[in-house]
Amino acid sequence: MFNEERRLAAPIRWGMVGGGRGSEIGHAHRAGAARDGLFQLVAGAFDLDVERGREFGGNLGVDSARCYANYQAMFEAEPQREDGIQAVSIATPNGTHFAISKAALEAGLHVICEKPLTFTVVESEQLKQLAQQKGRVFAVMYGYSGFPMLHQAREMIKRGDLGEVRIINMQFAHGFHNTAVEEHSPGAKWRMNPEISGPTYVLGDLGTHTFHMAQMLTGLEVDELCCMRQSFIASRSPLEDNANVMMKFKGGAVGTLWASSVNAGSMHQQKIRVIGEKASIEWWDEQPNQLRYEVQGQPAQVLERGMGYLYGDDPGVCSRIGGGHAEGFFESWANLYHRYALAMDAANRDDTEALAGIWYPSVDDGIQGVRLLECCVESADSHSKWVKFD
Repeated sequence: MFNEERRLAAPIRWGMVGGGRGSEIGHAHRAGAARDGLFQLVAGAFDLDVERGREFGGNLGVDSARCYANYQAMFEAEPQREDGIQAVSIATPNGTHFAISKAALEAGLHVICEKPLTFTVVESEQLKQLAQQKGRVFAVMYGYSGFPMLHQAREMIKRGDLGEVRIINMQFAHGFHNTAVEEHSPGAKWRMNPEISGPTYVLGDLGTHTFHMAQMLTGLEVDELCCMRQSFIASRSPLEDNANVMMKFKGGAVGTLWASSVNAGSMHQQKIRVIGEKASIEWWDEQPNQLRYEVQGQPAQVLERGMGYLYGDDPGVCSRIGGGHAEGFFESWANLYHRYALAMDAANRDDTEALAGIWYPSVDDGIQGVRLLECCVESADSHSKWVKFD
């Protein structure tokens, strides 16, 4: 169970870029960070509209003097304060991630960035190198990876309950964009603009989540892949609203990934199924408290979160209430922000041993997500040829 007595000497002083009024993802960041009292929101550049951002920040309890016009002003002013921010979350469109992350690291801040991390692997590698030089934590917000039953699945695979992994089926395929919703939705519109979104739409917006799960659960590395993508709403071209990817993993396993926003009638359909030589497991984010476990020749089992027959909660990604009570999206984010705080605190104390033992979605995970996108675009735009994942 969750240990609510775990505290830092002082909360991490924290700021945000983006995530202003009306931003669902901004609210998710703030709710996750606030849950355990390990972060304190003290500054922000919440909105391109300065007055709206200042008003919004004030309504959240942030001093209006620390509600900045832009991230450059915040990163210049805050390091001059004794109580200046120590970390920043970046909740802005994809095309801004590299510049803001780079500026944050140069200002000496820990970074939590939305995914996909950057447009190119080269840019992502530059951020990794800079984070290492500065000794800062760089986390990438794969928000679903804090669900406890995914960590149960990870441990089951690690202990050999499935045997050798043979097949991984990944999908994130909702139906909310089966028509041209971007004509009246600003949030959808920028995701379908390659200058802002980057070289992909659903692969970057959706597919990277489930791909990260596959790597987190199995530790397998992709050797090569083949991608086919479509723009069923023609105006979205060259960005895809549907994609299918086949993968070959090092060691012989294979996988598929389906990412779509035109799966009409579907709410989310984010699922991952890992098939081994002895058994299979399947997790679905619409039923996140359950993990389906199927052993060949035995009745299928549904494992429930918070029960004593599980392998035990990870101390930083764990159940927050007993089995039978629903836990969901915000608990997952809180679990991740808890981990980020522990990692940042360890880095601030130069405790490299403690830092090395803390799992969280890192810049390396972000790099792999960007690599996936680069390879998929190369494959799809070359008549779905197989390309090496390197």
